[in-house]
Amino acid sequence: MKYEWRKANREFYQIKSAPCLIDVPAQSFIMIDGKGNPNAADFSERVGALYSLAYAIKMNYKKTAAEQEFTDFTVYPLEGLWQQEQAGELIKEELIYTIMIGQPDFITGEMVKKALEQIRVKKPNPLYDEIRFEEMTEGACIAMLHLGSFDEEPQSFAKWMPFARVTS
Repeated sequence: MKYEWRKANREFYQIKSAPCLIDVPAQSFIMIDGKGNPNAADFSERVGALYSLAYAIKMNYKKTAAEQEFTDFTVYPLEGLWQQEQAGELIKEELIYTIMIGQPDFITGEMVKKALEQIRVKKPNPLYDEIRFEEMTEGACIAMLHLGSFDEEPQSFAKWMPFARVTS
């Protein structure tokens, strides 16, 4: 049976375009940090490195999962944590971020390590050295779906901020 995060974690991944409160439990991620404009080549390269690893993990799992409850899984979407060095106007070149791809509970650190070793040989990339596997608990959060480009995110933040003031 295929593990479908869209069904198992519907409350976290089927968010509406209006802000809402959610409580996010612990989850494991493959992650990489960066700094700068998300429209720049460096960001795209980091995304590519993460997805290369995510699909290697999936393929390795699929080859060895015959006796497991789940024999396959859908790769999670890209997620990100974004900060600015200074409060105020959004200057994309100064953004500090962690981008990540969730992993099902049955993926272990050893599985991630093995997949990393394999892709280092198959498709060398110095960014693989910056990827880590961590569990993260976000807890209470405000979530909303952003539709559009990174350049249009301030419009979503404009909806999000009043909601944050009222609910905190």
